[in-house]
Amino acid sequence: MHSKPSNITTMIIKTRSIAKISLVLITSLFIFSSCASKKDVVYFQGTSDYETLVSDNSHTNKFKIDDVLGIYVSTLDPLPSAPFNLFKGAEEGGFRPEQLDYIIDKNGEIDFPVIGSVKIVGLSPEETKVLLKEKLKPYLKDPIINIRLKNFTVTVLGEVNRPGTYPVLGEQITILEAIGLANDLTIKGIRSNVLVIRDFNGTKVSTRIDLTQKNALNSPVYYLTQNDVVYVEPNQSAVSSYGLDNRATIWTSIATALITSSVLYLSTR
Repeated sequence: MHSKPSNITTMIIKTRSIAKISLVLITSLFIFSSCASKKDVVYFQGTSDYETLVSDNSHTNKFKIDDVLGIYVSTLDPLPSAPFNLFKGAEEGGFRPEQLDYIIDKNGEIDFPVIGSVKIVGLSPEETKVLLKEKLKPYLKDPIINIRLKNFTVTVLGEVNRPGTYPVLGEQITILEAIGLANDLTIKGIRSNVLVIRDFNGTKVSTRIDLTQKNALNSPVYYLTQNDVVYVEPNQSAVSSYGLDNRATIWTSIATALITSSVLYLSTR
């Protein structure tokens, strides 16, 4: 007479035990998959107070194929230098015409007024100034040459707060400044294995930098060049979260099926 309630009670106790065990296992899985130690997220570890770090980077940007340059030649008397500057249209109504840019072609050359083709690929801005001054000697006395790289951009992708392509207004930028433009790495970004993809006239070179180590300051990619791509990989927690999010419905269905099966199985005992 009293055996049936006893079986139901036993079934409820077993079902609750299964639920508790499942909850513990799921909670443990989330804890272990999301935990990160201090060494995974802190930049420049081991740096002491007042420590002097001497970087052996002698960084200067070199011009590449497809670079867009603004070059302006001036002299004390502006008339002699006028033929060596490219402008769109004529000066009208006191408005200065728009200056045209130079694009380094596939041969690494620009077509400069009067003096013709000049190969500047692989040269720094200062080296290009010296080269142009030498070629302008027969025409101008003590010319002043201003050169500006107009397509200096860097792209920051991956686990950063604001991925995108950013213009660089100065002549150089560090990887830290680029990451700063992207509002820093997220907590799920791997700081010890940041990838920099650099183009050398059609050849892609990949280099990795460990931002958790102070010797990152001496990395060949600490200073970025035009059109560099910085990619921050997600850590295992981010990958797991992504997978769990995409498969949430499936896991819910499986869990429901398991619980239902367990209840049916226990009810027959």
